[in-house]
Amino acid sequence: MIKNFKWLLLVSLTFMACNSDDDVTAPVDSSDGKPLTAGSADFSKYVALGDSFAAGFSDNALFIKGQEGAYPNILAQQFALVGGGEFKTPFANDNIGGLLLGGNVIAGPRLYFNSTPVPVDGKPTTEITAHLTGSFNNLGVPGAKSFHLLAPGYGNAAGVATGTANPYFARFSSSTTTTVLADALSQNPTFFSLWIGGNDELGYATAGGDPAVNPLTPPATFEAAYKGLVAQLVAGGRKGVIANLPNITTLPHFHVIAYNQLTQANLSSGGVSLVNTLNAQLYGPLSNALTFLGQGSRIKPLSTTGNNPLLIVDETLPDLSANLKAVLMGGGLDVATATVMGQIFGRARQALPTDLIVLGASSRIGQAPTVAADGIASPSPSLSQLGVTFPLPDRYVLLPSEVAEIEAATTAYNLVINAAAEANGLAIVDAKTIMDDLNKPNGVSMNDFTLKATFVTGGMFSLDGVHPSPRGYAFIANKFIQAINAKYGSNLKGVNIGNYQVLFPKQL
Repeated sequence: MIKNFKWLLLVSLTFMACNSDDDVTAPVDSSDGKPLTAGSADFSKYVALGDSFAAGFSDNALFIKGQEGAYPNILAQQFALVGGGEFKTPFANDNIGGLLLGGNVIAGPRLYFNSTPVPVDGKPTTEITAHLTGSFNNLGVPGAKSFHLLAPGYGNAAGVATGTANPYFARFSSSTTTTVLADALSQNPTFFSLWIGGNDELGYATAGGDPAVNPLTPPATFEAAYKGLVAQLVAGGRKGVIANLPNITTLPHFHVIAYNQLTQANLSSGGVSLVNTLNAQLYGPLSNALTFLGQGSRIKPLSTTGNNPLLIVDETLPDLSANLKAVLMGGGLDVATATVMGQIFGRARQALPTDLIVLGASSRIGQAPTVAADGIASPSPSLSQLGVTFPLPDRYVLLPSEVAEIEAATTAYNLVINAAAEANGLAIVDAKTIMDDLNKPNGVSMNDFTLKATFVTGGMFSLDGVHPSPRGYAFIANKFIQAINAKYGSNLKGVNIGNYQVLFPKQL
C-alpha cells in the first residue's frame, strides 16, 4: 500500500549566528577577579558518580571525543587550577561509538547530521571483554539507575548478556563483585559529584511508559538507594555537589515526532493519494462501527488536505475487540476479517496533541510490526503499517496519564535529592529549573550564546534528543561550578561555551 514511508525530521537547517562554532578564547581566571581559591572545598581527589550524562554520552553513543567533553572532565580541568589532581576516564576505543560483546555489536555507532540524524560509517571497536585495569575517577555509567550504583555484580561481564550487569561498567569495574559506589570510595576521594536518577524514569519514558520494556523506579526504592549513596559519600565530612532532575518528558526526544505526523505525501504512493482508499477500506468502516458503539471519537476518516494523526494503542481504553467484531460482521464483513479487525483495533485510536511519540518510533512508522522490533506482529498482511494501518504499540507512545505518572515520580525523586543536599550541606544544581528555562521561547544565554531545548537547532542537545551536545555539556559544567562556588566559597570561572561545538561532525 504505502511503500518507503519516510519522515523527515528537518530539511536544510540553518544554524543561527548565536550558535557559531568559531573558537572563542577565554582567559583562565577567577569569577570575581580575585586570586583563584578552592574555598572550603578540597578538590585534590575528585570522583564523579552518575549515569550517561556523567560519562559524556552523546548522539546515542559513548565515544572518545564525547567523553573528553563530559561535564565531570570539564569540572576536573577547573579543579586542577586550585589543587585538583589527576582525573582518569575509562575511554572508549574509538570515535565511532558503540560496543562489542564477544565481537558482536550490541550498541551501534554514534549519529551525525546529514539532513537527518544517521549513523557514522564503521563498526564499533570497543570490546566489553577487553577489561580496563586501574582506578577511574569518572564513574559515569550509561544506563545506570539509582540502585544500580549499589548493586554488586553490576560490572560482571558474564551478566551482560542476561541483563544483570552493565556493559559499560563491565569494561572498567575493579572486580566482578564490586559496586560503582565501592569503586568510588576505594579511592578515598576528597570531593564528589553525584547526578543520578534520570534513568529511573527515562527508560520508562523512552519505552512509551511500557513497564514490560523498562519499569519506572518506585519513589520508595529511589529514596532508599539515594539516601544510601549520599550517606556513604559524605562520611567523614566529605564535600560534594549533587543535581536534581528535570521533567524528562520536556526533553526534545519526546517532541520531534508530531501526533499528526502523517502528511499527504506520506499517504501517497507513486504520487497518487491513498487517502480515499484508506477511508473506504479501513478508516470509514472503523469510524462507523465505533460510532455505533458510542466511541466515534476514537477513529475518524482521514483528511484529504492536511496532516493526519497516527494510529496508536491506548491501553487505558475499554477493550472493544468483541463488540467491534460483532458490529463489523453485522455490516457484512466475513468472520475472519471482522475477528482480525476487532483484535487489532479494540483499543486503538488516533493520536491527540496531548500524546507524546518517542523518537524511537521514527524508524518504525510505516513499517510492518515485528515481535523483535516492536513487541507485536500483525495478524493481517494488509494491515501492517505501523501508525497507518496498524496502531503504534504502547512502547512508542506516552499517554497523558503516563506523562503525569512520570512527572509525579520526578517530583518525588527531587524531594529526596533536595532534602539530601540540605541535610548534608551539599552544593546542588537545580536541573529542573534549568530545563524549564531551556524550554522557554528565549532559551538560556551564557557567554553571549543562546541555548534552547529545540531539537538539533537549539544547541543544547545532541541528535538522540536526550543527551547534551558538546556545548550543552560545557553549559552543564558551568552550572555545576556556579553551585560549587556558591556553596563552598570557591571562585572558579568556568569555561566559555563558545569553545565547544554545537554538533559533532561525521569525521572526528
